[in-house]
Amino acid sequence: MERALELLRKTFGYAEFRQNQADIIHTLMQGNDALALMPTGGGKSLCYQIPAICRPGTGIIISPLIALMQDQVSALKQLGISCAFINSTLDREQQREIERALLNDELDLLYIAPERLLNDYTLNLLDRCKIALFAIDEAHCVSQWGHDFRPEYQRLTILHQRFADVPRIALTATADEATRNEIKSQLDLHNAKTFISSFDRENIRYHIIDGQNGLDQLWQFLQQEHPRDAGIVYCLSRKKVEKTAEWLTARGRIALPYHAGLSDSLRQHHQARFLRDEEVIIVATIAFGMGIDKPDVRFVAHLSLPKSIEAYYQETGRAGRDGLPANTWMNYGLQDVISLRQMVSSSEAAENYKRVSIHKLEAMLGLCESGQCRRQTLLAYFGEILDEPCGNCDNCLSPPELWDASEAARKALSCVYRCGQKFGVNYLIDVLRGKDDDRIQRNGHDQQSTFAIGADFSVSQWRNLFRQLIALGYLEVDHEGFGALLLTEKCRPLLRSEKILKLRRQRVSDNSSKTSKSRRDRRSQAEVLDEDRPLYNDLRSLRKQLAETQGVPPYVIFHDSTLAAISQLRPGNIDSLLEVPGIGQHKLDHYGDRVIEVVRSHILSL
Repeated sequence: MERALELLRKTFGYAEFRQNQADIIHTLMQGNDALALMPTGGGKSLCYQIPAICRPGTGIIISPLIALMQDQVSALKQLGISCAFINSTLDREQQREIERALLNDELDLLYIAPERLLNDYTLNLLDRCKIALFAIDEAHCVSQWGHDFRPEYQRLTILHQRFADVPRIALTATADEATRNEIKSQLDLHNAKTFISSFDRENIRYHIIDGQNGLDQLWQFLQQEHPRDAGIVYCLSRKKVEKTAEWLTARGRIALPYHAGLSDSLRQHHQARFLRDEEVIIVATIAFGMGIDKPDVRFVAHLSLPKSIEAYYQETGRAGRDGLPANTWMNYGLQDVISLRQMVSSSEAAENYKRVSIHKLEAMLGLCESGQCRRQTLLAYFGEILDEPCGNCDNCLSPPELWDASEAARKALSCVYRCGQKFGVNYLIDVLRGKDDDRIQRNGHDQQSTFAIGADFSVSQWRNLFRQLIALGYLEVDHEGFGALLLTEKCRPLLRSEKILKLRRQRVSDNSSKTSKSRRDRRSQAEVLDEDRPLYNDLRSLRKQLAETQGVPPYVIFHDSTLAAISQLRPGNIDSLLEVPGIGQHKLDHYGDRVIEVVRSHILSL
């Protein structure tokens, strides 16, 4: 462990281990297996990189995405670590050269996709090598219940069978207890020691809005909070991705679409721009993001409801990996709830899978509709208790107003019943509001007792109420009946006035200038003080020059947090740069003189 700590300080540039890192590294150094759950940005990579370097042989890192491999290898080479990847971007001669280095024990780490690892050629190659360890990254992909399921992961048990003496570590940021058990079972990690770090990402602010006009609300959020920041906007459909990217571009933002319907070359081009350029927004389906290492994503927004809390946590976790303040924002509405429930009900999956999917969706809806601290609700899902409200989510900053919705809910449920449980939300709202409509008259619903009993509510208010009734399980959607709403058993006590129903009052957005100003002040203060901003900006310019020269993303050179620390500490000589988190000996040797030159120019100008 002395060697491990020396590597942490001199190579990676950090003074001490965080959370469970030291215990995980010690476990692998002793030749034992481990299962590590750590939040995105929590330092998972160090848990296998350091023991792979310390132990004899090469660490084999199983990674699901080409982009992740390339990012990690670029970053490690900046630290002077001998590493490589094997994937489809290499030609045959490049691959042979890497294989020669592997056989000659010249590599500390080798990154490879599970599909390639499992072919006979690769397995036979590994038989001839000295292997330090196997690291299975994004291990939740093994779970058939998960949102990122990859069947190849379930075949990775062969590692234990074929390389029984080589320690293995499975790593993920997203896994409830059932998924953790499945990872152990599918990967034959029954004797692995489990390390669960806190799921809490304290630097992330959670904000969930229920309402319509999602694009307008998104624009308001961007203008107030992130007028020039890089971020991700998630949408459920390819069509919505294209529409949103075009809409943002027309308003002056750099917004690039990303979904499975685009060509591979265009997706790769958009991803490369997002990683390398400043101020780029990626508008994407869930096809984008897993394994993206960009640390300075300042916001993640959702214009569609995620299918589960795991998906939400995974996607929002891509914000603020550098530990600096970041925002997550979501706008969801009635159609999201209906569409996702229909997608699950109408799928051809096994009934057990459908039940699990519905359960996960209901948990996600519960998070959205809750009036409690978002972070407490989110962490409780993963079995973690937060004793006090976080003070850094919308429900803490602007507690929602609750209202007695019992009478309005009875009107809505009665209208569903009187109309024969054959109609969708829009039709039911027209009946409740007493709309003069030929279809309503033909069906005779203008003669029902529920006609016009809700004229005092707006269309938006009724849609909000119906959304919550569906989300809370009082109504369900008939996927075979074109979205018709059906009563459930749960609604009986409410219809009989045996139960009082308290609901959140609709809150479209928080336009408080005081609140917005305090958020901006908090973020600026956490990143860079005003007096340090000129130096910080010049350091960013230097970083961009260095990155362009080497053809790598700027964050591979230095993270924003490292530049912020330099701006604050203003080191006067090369040696004092080693006190800055994120600067090890290799980066000091390559960039120290240039950095000090920029710092001194600002010190002299004071």
